[in-house]
Amino acid sequence: MLSRVADSIYWLNRYIERAENVARFIDFNLNLMLDLPSGLEQQWRPLVITTGDLALFEERYGEATAENVIQFLTFDLDYPNSILSCLYAARENARSIREIISSEMWEEVNTFYHLLKDAAADNSNNIFHQLFFHVKFASHRFAGVMDATMSHNEGWHFGQVGRLLERADKTDRILDVKYFILLPSAKWVGSPLDRIQWIALLKSTSAYEMYRKAQHRIVPAGVAEFLILNREFPRSINFCLQETEHCLHQITGTPVGTWCNSAERALGKLCSKLGYTTIEDVFEVGLHQFLDRLQSEMNEVDTQISQTFFNSYPLESESEDSQTMTQLMVS
Repeated sequence: MLSRVADSIYWLNRYIERAENVARFIDFNLNLMLDLPSGLEQQWRPLVITTGDLALFEERYGEATAENVIQFLTFDLDYPNSILSCLYAARENARSIREIISSEMWEEVNTFYHLLKDAAADNSNNIFHQLFFHVKFASHRFAGVMDATMSHNEGWHFGQVGRLLERADKTDRILDVKYFILLPSAKWVGSPLDRIQWIALLKSTSAYEMYRKAQHRIVPAGVAEFLILNREFPRSINFCLQETEHCLHQITGTPVGTWCNSAERALGKLCSKLGYTTIEDVFEVGLHQFLDRLQSEMNEVDTQISQTFFNSYPLESESEDSQTMTQLMVS
């Protein structure tokens, strides 16, 4: 397979998954605000912190109000990781490989993009809950259509690698935000507010029902273990990385447990380490420190995949200046 094609399929899926997870972040906070005790300040700044782009946000928007944060993360075309920018980039990657993907996949991406484009034109507060619901299910529809209409060959596996790495990264980030940033102060740990936030976190990752089937009590260690180490839940970090490793070995043809390039070696080391980690090991290091290190290791896997398989850069929204992007969106 041409590296350009593999690159575009990989990033097409990463951008679709990223758009879904940004919608989950915002919806998580919107739902959480409904349950906050009166008198507590709404927490929107942590959502920007978790993106790693706080300096850019403060330069352009200043105060982290609900309106500013939602605009930044959802509709801001000058911010490359907003939902609309991600869908623009996904659509451009899909456009570049229309001869490879199915027509149904292209139709889903195009429809998904226009859903956000139309919402950006409306941009009223009463559409947000419904909009983020539609974003999540549009991402699910795309994944289902891809599974059902595209041959499960190298290209499909590259798409899975992109989707699963992105999902693992975002599960890491949202868990880190809850534990390390979101509570107003340490005195709230173990309080009803703390429990409300853990429940909201589980719901934001579609994990609440599966967690309650496995464990009845909402306890921080149990939630962290479920979202980091569970081998069966499809949004847990461990599950995502194990499936990524499987797909990578399907691409190269080498048996799992061996490696023939730096990407397989980096991912294999990470999966092996995570497979033998217990939640006690995690809390001994510190949950924030563990998640921060895990995120760096996942970033290194992404770097090694790009260096091993891709010779060019993806069609990212960063490469377009805002004027050109705005002109292209009209078409």
